[in-house]
Amino acid sequence: MGQHEKIATSLPAGAVEAVGASLADVDAELARRYPGDPGTRQPVHTVYVPADVFDADTPRSWGDRALAALDEHAPDAASLARVLGLPDALAGPVHERVRAKLAREPVEDLRVDFEDGYGPRPDDEEDEAAARAARLVHEAYANGTAAPYTGIRMKCLEAAVRGRAIRTLDIFLSGLMAAGGLPGGLVLTLPKVGYAEQVAAMARLAGEFEKAHGLETGRIGFEIQIETSQAVLAADGTATVARMIDAAGGRATGLHYGTFDYSACVGVSAAHQSSDHPAADHAKAVMQVAAAGTGVRVSDGSTNVLPVGPTPQVHEAWRLHYGLTRRALARAYYQGWDMHPGHLPTRYAAVYAFYREGLEQAAARLAAYVAKAGGAVMDEPATAKALSGHLLRGLDCGALDDDEVTGLTGLSRADLEGFRDPGRAG
Repeated sequence: MGQHEKIATSLPAGAVEAVGASLADVDAELARRYPGDPGTRQPVHTVYVPADVFDADTPRSWGDRALAALDEHAPDAASLARVLGLPDALAGPVHERVRAKLAREPVEDLRVDFEDGYGPRPDDEEDEAAARAARLVHEAYANGTAAPYTGIRMKCLEAAVRGRAIRTLDIFLSGLMAAGGLPGGLVLTLPKVGYAEQVAAMARLAGEFEKAHGLETGRIGFEIQIETSQAVLAADGTATVARMIDAAGGRATGLHYGTFDYSACVGVSAAHQSSDHPAADHAKAVMQVAAAGTGVRVSDGSTNVLPVGPTPQVHEAWRLHYGLTRRALARAYYQGWDMHPGHLPTRYAAVYAFYREGLEQAAARLAAYVAKAGGAVMDEPATAKALSGHLLRGLDCGALDDDEVTGLTGLSRADLEGFRDPGRAG
């Protein structure tokens, strides 16, 4: 053990520096294009509400309607477990946490919709609705009733509606500035994007608005909705979605899959348009690879099967939504769309079951990794990052509690966040 090895090297002096100099541009490009996850909370869903229906109490109204549906169709843990096939050990904690979530924070991300959910309207009517949305969003943030993330989905930048889309965006953002400034949870969604140039145009509009109001460059970001085949595969065979992320100039925050527009675009018949169709899987897989490492999050789409009507019909819709949500989570699509208050119970049931099922195993593996203890699975820094990510997502949405995670891992939230950069992990 005390013997010292003879160390020999052969590379000439300056070789390391020369290699570093030759790769300096690559290093800069990697840092620019692939900064990694932003480390912020990602909502588990996005709720779209037509602009003419949106009101200051929309999140609370959705929560109350979701609780009423739960009380009517699955009033206790056992009944919800029977509907969804939850194991006994999870039934109580999931049901309890779903009810608490619906009472405390029923909507995590809300989009006031000026696109398909709103449709074409006279200009003066949409002007008024955009100004009203700005006022209500500001008031909701001011009085603490807003969803953590809130914003608008404007119309797209295709020629027929481009002027209308830009005017609505301008009125909404200008209204927020006049009321006191842009809220921290502001999210904008650009729909029906087919070309990277449309993304570049949206980035330009954001930059022009920032200059007009003296805002920090890059303050305004936006989501890109993937709803056309051209958004996935360009005419020259390249992945358009990757070009879109680049064209956003660092402003892209998310890629959202549009289930029904995309399905129709590639010829899927109405009866088979679903987020688990092979065409949907292909599109989302391309989105996922294009976004990996860029800090841009990927969101699944929605189901249009609503949990309404008699109890057997509601249960059938709940099972479908629960299954689609669990399927998406297993494929690392941690966000999706919800179209009706009745979707909230199964959104949170699926999310909470997913994170609670994985709690003990993820905690044990992470604790063993930190302690450098042996075990049945040999984990590496990248896996430790994934394990901590599972726990952090569970904490963010309310599936897990700080005390139970710390008790199982010996790690604080700050410790878990350190694993986002494997070089900082213990």
